[in-house]
Amino acid sequence: MLGAILLGGKKMTYLGCITQLYFFSGTTVTECFLLPVMSYDRYLAICNPLRYSCIMDLKCRICLSLWPWVLGLTLNFTIVLPIANFNFCHNNIIDHFYCELFPLQKLSCSDTSFVELEVFLFSLPMFICPCGFIVGTYVYIFLTIVRIPTTTGKQKALSTCSSHLIVVGTFYGTLTAKYMIPSKGHTLLINKIVSLLHTVFTPLFNPIIYSLRNQDIKSALKKVSCKK
Repeated sequence: MLGAILLGGKKMTYLGCITQLYFFSGTTVTECFLLPVMSYDRYLAICNPLRYSCIMDLKCRICLSLWPWVLGLTLNFTIVLPIANFNFCHNNIIDHFYCELFPLQKLSCSDTSFVELEVFLFSLPMFICPCGFIVGTYVYIFLTIVRIPTTTGKQKALSTCSSHLIVVGTFYGTLTAKYMIPSKGHTLLINKIVSLLHTVFTPLFNPIIYSLRNQDIKSALKKVSCKK
């Protein structure tokens, strides 16, 4: 993407375009399943702190880390394979930052309604199920936090969840605008803007959001602000 912007355009083979589409959408699906795993980790840490190390052993951590990748890269085949069989009879210029479903639909002379319906139907369970799980775990988390007797304890418990909640909100918000709305519901310009938020700003702010809990970084920021 940076190469295309700096050079004012970039050539890519058809196979390279499909490969880029597969890995980008595959990692997106993977993150859909990783975020619920993180919420489950927060649930165990706050609601079952004494049993945390017993439940979250090495085997459990490996499984919880591995299965989102397996599901993401496997389920993605069902969407990318029909796209790979598109017939392209228009120009070969992709008016986008990278190879993505919406601009490829615009270039194709095939009937893309099936793929669009497939993406929408697959997006529903991949969006609703993880979100439902996250909401369920946080209901238990907040009920547990309410029962904590001290204000310091409540603040400490909330601080462990705030970073994850911000990331969940930004990730699923951009994902909803990008894939849950049919392609006729937004223009290519809007799709570019949403894609920019999804591919650049969300990953850019993720380290910043998570590092705000780090006491060393907080101390360093305070020192810098005091010097100024």
